[in-house]
Amino acid sequence: MLGLGDIWVALGFWLMVLSSILCVVYGIINWNKGGVTEEELKEEQEWAKAEEEVEETL
Repeated sequence: MLGLGDIWVALGFWLMVLSSILCVVYGIINWNKGGVTEEELKEEQEWAKAEEEVEETL
C-alpha cells in the first residue's frame, strides 16, 4: 500500500490527506462570509460602556 508497510501508517496518511482536502474545501466555502454584524457591534459597544461605568464606580 504505497510502500508504507503497515495498514495503520497508510490509514494515518490517507486520513491526513483527506483532512487537508476538507480544510481547503471548508475555507473556500466560507471565504467571504460576513464578519461582525451591526447588532454584534452595538452589543459590544454597550458592554464596553457598561464596563466603563462599573470601573468608574469602583
